[in-house]
Amino acid sequence: MNIEHFTPSIVPVEQVADLWKENDVLISIIDLNDYPTPGADHLDKVEKAHLSTLQTEYFKKRYIASRMVLKYLSGILKGRSWASIVTCKDEHGRVHVCDHNDLHVCISYTENIVALVISKIDIGIDIEVIKSRSVTSISKSINKTSPERSSSVNGYDFLVMWTLKEAYCKLSNETMFSNLARTLDMSDVYHSSYVVDNKYVLSLVTKSYLYKVNIVRLPKIEFDKKSPLN
Repeated sequence: MNIEHFTPSIVPVEQVADLWKENDVLISIIDLNDYPTPGADHLDKVEKAHLSTLQTEYFKKRYIASRMVLKYLSGILKGRSWASIVTCKDEHGRVHVCDHNDLHVCISYTENIVALVISKIDIGIDIEVIKSRSVTSISKSINKTSPERSSSVNGYDFLVMWTLKEAYCKLSNETMFSNLARTLDMSDVYHSSYVVDNKYVLSLVTKSYLYKVNIVRLPKIEFDKKSPLN
């Protein structure tokens, strides 16, 4: 499989608006370790209700941090106060920026990393850490259930197949469980896969042709400050 290896550049949040003008898909890599104790003060009541259903501090932390970053970036792109931005989920669990259907959102997590996509086109993404345990567990799942199993497939290829399936499911609003045993059919979509920092496999799937992607690493955002456009 053709996989691009690269290290994302660190981009100040002030440059997000310019990147948005130049690209169709903006993928931000966020380190949860940058946000040790995020508060829930800027979540609305629906977001707080979902937060209350999460059982562990890890899941709560990544939910709060990802939503606050999404709000902040969306505020920049829409010229609004980030604190006035509200996120929601549809019946399939897909995240949306309320009242802004032109912003297509997809979020994926692995360990302490969040891959957050804001896109001009409908898209699905998935990110997985590269380590022996994850490769072994994923390869076992694929070998047990999928016609794609092959002794010649290496660890990267297993992770690429897995992340492409996850991304496809997010794009099509289907569950991974329903697609696990199916052969990966990419004939009606376009896709890309990357190895980020030699640590993660990131895949994206879309039905749009000739999309332009920019993958960046965002430094810590100071949420107590106003966004650059406000």
